[in-house]
Amino acid sequence: MTATHATRYLYLTRHGEATPDEDGLTPTGRRQAALLGERLRDVPLSAIHHGPLPRAAETARLIGDRLDGVPAHVCEPAGDYVPYTPHRDELPADSADFLLDFVHGFPPDERARGPLLARTAEERFTGPVNGPEDRHELVVTHNFLIGWLVRAALDAPKWRWLGLNQCNAALTVIRYPPPGRPPSVLFSNDMAHLPAPLRWTGYPPELRITS
Repeated sequence: MTATHATRYLYLTRHGEATPDEDGLTPTGRRQAALLGERLRDVPLSAIHHGPLPRAAETARLIGDRLDGVPAHVCEPAGDYVPYTPHRDELPADSADFLLDFVHGFPPDERARGPLLARTAEERFTGPVNGPEDRHELVVTHNFLIGWLVRAALDAPKWRWLGLNQCNAALTVIRYPPPGRPPSVLFSNDMAHLPAPLRWTGYPPELRITS
């Protein structure tokens, strides 16, 4: 019997704006999450997966409050970690020092466990699905994992998760069709559901478009 595969639509979002102690969301972050939930109301989501940290869990809860009975699950691979530490010879010479200083600013134990979690996230969240029905899933996570999965979908070098920044509560969607066709990034870091005062939080100031 020939195996049947269907398309996976993976919806990715970074948590809403966090409080300074990162123990929850600011009022702006809560509003961002609620508006994203409104945007996703008509999407046939089968599940919400979220990282274990409070800012991701609260975002997932507020999104879920706007949906109709979509189950939410805490998931460590959806957490906050460094997915890959590059070697100098992989990097462009003119930015290698900057990128390596950034990555090595994270504790060694976090950098050691990150690649395993990233592999688990790819196994759990990416690729076509077995069976005849398309699947739509949301992962409420953090900046680095979204960059890692976008990089993987584009078959870019492993180090290229660096610099793929995500705004709070922005939306990225990746389509994984049945075997024989590559994945597609349908849109990335989309903030159409957020009014102007709620956009660009969590993004480096020098990269924001304000006009």
